[in-house]
Amino acid sequence: MRRRGLTVLLGALFTALLGIGVLAAPIPYVVLGPGPTVDTLGTEDGKEVIQVTGRETSDSTGELRLTTVGVQPSVKLRTAIQGWFSDDEAVVPRELVYPPGESREEVEERNAEDFKVSQTSAETVALRELGFPVRVVVKTVAEDGPSVGLLRPGDVVDSVNGQPVPVASRLTELIRAEPPGVTLEIGYIRDGAPGTARVTSQEKDGRPRIGVGIEQQQPHPFTLTIDLEDIGGPSAGLMFALGIIDKLTPDDLTGGQIIAGTGTIDDEGRVGPIGGIPQKLVGAKDAGATAFLVPADNCAEAVRNPQPGLPLLKVATLDEALTALEALRTGGEPARC
Repeated sequence: MRRRGLTVLLGALFTALLGIGVLAAPIPYVVLGPGPTVDTLGTEDGKEVIQVTGRETSDSTGELRLTTVGVQPSVKLRTAIQGWFSDDEAVVPRELVYPPGESREEVEERNAEDFKVSQTSAETVALRELGFPVRVVVKTVAEDGPSVGLLRPGDVVDSVNGQPVPVASRLTELIRAEPPGVTLEIGYIRDGAPGTARVTSQEKDGRPRIGVGIEQQQPHPFTLTIDLEDIGGPSAGLMFALGIIDKLTPDDLTGGQIIAGTGTIDDEGRVGPIGGIPQKLVGAKDAGATAFLVPADNCAEAVRNPQPGLPLLKVATLDEALTALEALRTGGEPARC
């Protein structure tokens, strides 16, 4: 009996140790949780997030907070089990965050680049809103291309087939809207005078092209810098754009409230969907937000993961976001998810 009891005891101990080992073993998942929020109108690490030199800025009584998702890249089974039972976290396959064939450093480098692009687009669309238009300027003309003798370096392209070209990406879209070999009417301004060139596109790399290199310019008499580190990805674009507009206009967009939000933004002011909405809503609620700007394409997911007392405002463009904030300030009813 004594030997049998010892065997049972050793077996139980082995099982317990095995269980501990399994719980401590790494698994191919990551845990997503609420990340930090940042007031784009405020300071971070002792520096203004949005810095303007050469133009007077205004102060806001409220906050415009961008939201983020925190990622635990190395997860053990015990942590994953806790995440599965948490209302604030999500456990997802590792390859959704770190694609196969890419190192963690490569992913973080790409996220940092996406973050810079989001800042540039936010600046472009905000300054357009404030009356500083973009100019799409011809920089080069290919010697063997269809625009030789028709367009010149320095020409400002403003239309294609009568459709306006407010930003460089729109020029590309309008050219690609027609198959190669189609003659396009390219409107331009040269030395202050308008003109039109009839250019027949050619196929190159499987796409129609007109054989010019372009540059996007947006002259404005002040400097604008966004200074924020340790955040990656493109999802802060909308909140940066709103922050720039708030600082460069006398109006207080917040109405004294704490407004949180998320969403990519392009040069034409379109707000795009992002990931991690459930975790961002938690972060916004914890930061004291009284409303959350949700990209229209994320509304269904946001509605499935509400936070008590946090209205979900549906926005598809920068203009819709500005309209929503105006409604909040004036007691109106903004569009909701």
